[in-house]
Amino acid sequence: MHRCTAAENPQVKFQPDVLPGTNVVTRHQPTTVWVGAVAYEHSILVPWQGIVRPWPMEPGAMLDAAHFEAVRAMEPEVVIYGSGARLVFPPAAVLRALVDARIGVETMDTAAACRTFNVLVAEGRRAVAALRLPAL
Repeated sequence: MHRCTAAENPQVKFQPDVLPGTNVVTRHQPTTVWVGAVAYEHSILVPWQGIVRPWPMEPGAMLDAAHFEAVRAMEPEVVIYGSGARLVFPPAAVLRALVDARIGVETMDTAAACRTFNVLVAEGRRAVAALRLPAL
């Protein structure tokens, strides 16, 4: 029996498709994330509800505290930072304002961040996914 792996089919579809009133990541590829039916090919901030926002970031730029100011303003319980195709932890100083505001932060690769965000939103949590995508 052959099982299809993500490497063989890099377009992975997540479920559930619809949670009324919330944002859900419905698909992910290395350079594209779909929230609902909308495809994004740049880094984005996905709040549990409301407007998905561009996350301005130069290709290869190091993260700094300013990158997370918009996230903090959303007042989430937890931030899921998707660092790209590989797990890359930001410097602790970059996340200090979130930690000081008692906002939980988890870092993982972007695919795992998409899955984790969906689980948290399905549980009714106030989560924000900060998803870093490579520039095209």
